[in-house]
Amino acid sequence: MAYDASTLPDVSGLTVGIIGGTGDQGRGLAYRFARAGQSVLIGSRSAERAAQSAEEIAALPGVPAGAQVGGGGNEEVARRSDVVVIAVPWDGHAATVAALAEPLAGKIVVDCVNPLGFDKQGPYALTVAEGSAVQQAAGLLPDSRVCAAFNHVSAPLLADPEIDRIDLDVLICAEDRELVSVVAALAARIPGMRGIYAGRLRNAHQIEAFTANLIAINKRYKAHAGIRVTDL
Repeated sequence: MAYDASTLPDVSGLTVGIIGGTGDQGRGLAYRFARAGQSVLIGSRSAERAAQSAEEIAALPGVPAGAQVGGGGNEEVARRSDVVVIAVPWDGHAATVAALAEPLAGKIVVDCVNPLGFDKQGPYALTVAEGSAVQQAAGLLPDSRVCAAFNHVSAPLLADPEIDRIDLDVLICAEDRELVSVVAALAARIPGMRGIYAGRLRNAHQIEAFTANLIAINKRYKAHAGIRVTDL
């Protein structure tokens, strides 16, 4: 079955919260969703910092006048959002997710965290007891609908206002096919992106780990490489 964006659900009315929205990846995703007209909430441990980041994003080129971009503490954002993206550093992943289990109950949670280490030879994948970051999140959020997505999106590309299209595929790992459609529709709100089902949560480890290869590619070729799946 070929990829067909016309079959995706309408997600324009959903509020997307970004936990870790003041970091490079979270801020970049927030900008792209806001630019597409999506209602966005920036979450941070500091509500003041989140509010400031939201104001800055709302003023960036391409964001529609009157765009709904707000900020608050992580718990508030988790409660107010329909879809929540986890974009925090790996070393704070478990603690942050566990603390939000109650407000995230019943919510769609998209984990884009990559457990990587760095040494003099470059980046490398870390061993995660649960198998992957998203499996860790799923274990900590038994009442949420959890998937992995947006792991391979370059933060500099997301943040660059002169770039209108980001031509890459977002690989989505989930147990729930309906959830895949919602996240694929969110990805499609960003011009050039497609959301592609890439297997169940147990297949997320190699997707998270492959980010180390992309970093190596980017360093070698001075690029912002992503993934594009052929024959779809």
